Amino acid sequence: MGARTAMRHIACLHTAASNAPLFDAACPPGLTLHHTLRPDLLAEAEAAGGLTLAIAARTAAAIEALATPGTHAVLLTCSTLGPALAQARAAIPLLRSDAALAEAALRGGGRLIALCAVETTLAPTTALFGPSCETRLVPGAWAAFRAGDAQTYARIIAAAADAAFAEGARCVALAQASMAPAAALCRNGTPLASPSASLAALA
Repeated sequence: MGARTAMRHIACLHTAASNAPLFDAACPPGLTLHHTLRPDLLAEAEAAGGLTLAIAARTAAAIEALATPGTHAVLLTCSTLGPALAQARAAIPLLRSDAALAEAALRGGGRLIALCAVETTLAPTTALFGPSCETRLVPGAWAAFRAGDAQTYARIIAAAADAAFAEGARCVALAQASMAPAAALCRNGTPLASPSASLAALA
């Protein structure tokens, strides 16, 4: 009974179905995850060239709808939509997975490079990580993701991360949750990924 009482239930809002298993794999003891998928929100943001006020409002409403009785926190896992979290209101904690990533990455000082796979994530990531971080777009990565080629997507990102480490980066952050599998392919260092960073913060 004590273990059951101690469990914390986290509602995750994703825009890509492939993100759910990444968070399940990173989930520490004591947390249970419930996944909701809204790919339409990211598709609209990409079509608009970024997060608009209308898309942000719909995202905030979707976040608030997940703050149901029995849920201890809501986690937004899409970096493009991240700024919309500021508009959401709930009686429980609301968290951006990339905000937890930024907090972890900024500890310790030194050169920090954040990698993004899609252009719509560049501006929110730059704003979140601040001027001490160099934010880069990984060419060709998102085309591979959109084509459903997860292996090529991970390889392209891992190569970019290894190049950043070779240039002297103390820390490389993978700004989008979908990039997490690339960490296991890196040879020059281990980049930080948002599934593990955000769930560790919630735990």
